[in-house]
Amino acid sequence: MPVYKKVNKDFFKKWSPEMAYVLGFLFADGNIVHTKRNTWFWSLQITDKDILIKIKKEINSSHKVSFKKKVLNNKQLYRLQIGSKEMCEDLIKLGLTPQKSKTMIFPQVPEKYFSDFLRGYFDGDGGVWFGLKNKKNINQSYVINVCFTSGSKDFLIFLRGILNKKSILGGSLVEKERGFDLKYSIKNSLILYKIMYNSNVLKNNLFLERKRAIFEKFICLRS
Repeated sequence: MPVYKKVNKDFFKKWSPEMAYVLGFLFADGNIVHTKRNTWFWSLQITDKDILIKIKKEINSSHKVSFKKKVLNNKQLYRLQIGSKEMCEDLIKLGLTPQKSKTMIFPQVPEKYFSDFLRGYFDGDGGVWFGLKNKKNINQSYVINVCFTSGSKDFLIFLRGILNKKSILGGSLVEKERGFDLKYSIKNSLILYKIMYNSNVLKNNLFLERKRAIFEKFICLRS
């Protein structure tokens, strides 16, 4: 007999800050699979176990966060896999499709939940870095950079258009070996910080602490 595990199958039917965050994370690092046995599942496979546990809690799941033998960049991988045709169908309606990496388009996210979706995507497929500029000079200063990564150029172009409307101007789109990076420097990075980590974030606690900490360390050093 198959073992049925609990999960809130209605989670992706209605927008909420939590749903938007998880959806953003799935657009970045998620996967939908339809097997030859006509079974459906969606999954997240990442190096940050803690955020998978948070997501598992949000979707009211009894599924296990599994330990993967595969290692990425010398870091251990963990996976949350949910078998549910209904949830997969809801995700497909929202724009998340199997084998999405190069064909993904930006979903229609309500403005109210854009910051949560963006933070979810950033936690899944974004990066933030800060360090010293002009290391060899007397007048040294700290700089910070943010990037969003995707295999779909159209996805990042659409995102850049949305951010332009939020006074985040510019943004360099760089092609790399696998996909594209959308990069922002100091001023825009700080605006992105304010958008992604607004007051509501502290209520649901859905964010990667290590990425948020980089922003806050930079802000502290500049003050």
